[in-house]
Amino acid sequence: MYIVCSDLEGVFVPEIWINVAEKTGIEELRLTTRDISDYNILMRKRLSILDRHGLKLKDITDVIAAMRPLDGALDFLDWLRAKVSVIVVSDTFTQFAGPLIAQLGWPTLFCNTLVVSPVGRITDYRLRQPDGKRRSVEALKSLNYKVIAMGDSYNDITMLKTADHGILFRPPSNIVDEFPEFPVTTGYEELKPIYEKILASEG
Repeated sequence: MYIVCSDLEGVFVPEIWINVAEKTGIEELRLTTRDISDYNILMRKRLSILDRHGLKLKDITDVIAAMRPLDGALDFLDWLRAKVSVIVVSDTFTQFAGPLIAQLGWPTLFCNTLVVSPVGRITDYRLRQPDGKRRSVEALKSLNYKVIAMGDSYNDITMLKTADHGILFRPPSNIVDEFPEFPVTTGYEELKPIYEKILASEG
């Protein structure tokens, strides 16, 4: 039996931090897991930038409130969930994800948590577990699922490698060049026949 583990940002919704960068004019916040492979280095950099500019959680959630899923994302997700169970496995945070997950019809979400002070400053973050995307796939495989994984960034690669089938969706060229073993897709209609072929082979 197959199950799908998919990234969130860049696959179903826009990149949150890029939207925050555009809203605030802070170009440093445009860096994402597409650019920096070490998630801890990336998050420490983000926290330092937020502190330096005095940005609080509400400044980010106000940006998120105006965000919408990528064009075609909800239709594709509905199509996919009619065929196979889907878990969104993301390195985003519970304090960010709610409005976006609601617009996607509340798929199951595995993600992380921010540490927020009483005055709304983001002081730290807590991973659900180290390398949580890979370990989610491992846990599902231990339950005798076959896993199809989909993502676009450095922090998705261990998940894709551990899955029975890994798919890159709209990745940057540096990811494509570094990991040529994965099929590269650029649109939802391109994904459908890949999923249909994999699911048709079940059993």
